Amino acid sequence: MSRPLLAVDGDSFAHRAYHALPKTAFRRSDGGPGNALEGFTNMLLRLWQGERPRAVVVAWDTLEVPTYRHTAFDGYQAGREFEAELLEQLDMLPGFISEARIVCVKAAGYEADDFLAAAAAKEEAAGGHALVATSDRDAFQLASERTTVLQPVRGSAPARIGPAEVRERYGVEPEQVPDFIALRGDPSDRIPGARGVGEKGAANLLAQYSSLEQMLAEGRFVAEADALRLYRRLAALDRSAPIPPLPDIDPDWAALAKRASSLGLGGLAGRLEEAASSR
Repeated sequence: MSRPLLAVDGDSFAHRAYHALPKTAFRRSDGGPGNALEGFTNMLLRLWQGERPRAVVVAWDTLEVPTYRHTAFDGYQAGREFEAELLEQLDMLPGFISEARIVCVKAAGYEADDFLAAAAAKEEAAGGHALVATSDRDAFQLASERTTVLQPVRGSAPARIGPAEVRERYGVEPEQVPDFIALRGDPSDRIPGARGVGEKGAANLLAQYSSLEQMLAEGRFVAEADALRLYRRLAALDRSAPIPPLPDIDPDWAALAKRASSLGLGGLAGRLEEAASSR
């Protein structure tokens, strides 16, 4: 396992692509939207060319079915609304990307982040290294000596996040990130956090007590204990999410080029054909 496994947050990158590329400039031959298809695939291709992983797995949310997080906390991710053209492409992308023999994982009850955690854990257990590509900072809890988080940076190479970078950014260890989120809160997921505790306060508390559970055991946040335990559960990624076997395999860019061409995405097809011929 000299080459790493690349695990990609499909929804995170699809959202970035959809909002980065003009909707009117990228249309399929049937008139439907194509900007997320085009932008996502370009991002994926650049990642593969830059990292040359042994295999690629792309993880997806299942938007139609609530996860245990939504069931446990009514406010979780409340108020999120997606445009119809984005939803249409999110529905198409797993099948589209699979044309390149890239494994896509998606299952009711799990978020994309859970599959990223499970893929990294499985790779580490097998003695390998994992690269987790996502813009979601919840994934910082996965950083280790064998797992690096690749955080996209506009107009530049991805930032590489390991344990040292998590400590530098947040002042906590990767394994403390769920406790940190529970205390600080997470506006993007609508997790409220502890009253009166911000980012710096959360880091200071974890430096003093090491964990949320230790704080509660010593009498801190008594009135909020149940809520904070729930917030931590919401923030913790599920490393037991089901992951299929991931044998070494390079993407079949030529096959994906044919599919892109059939959809009328000629520019994308050309880039994929070039990647196929340059390997």
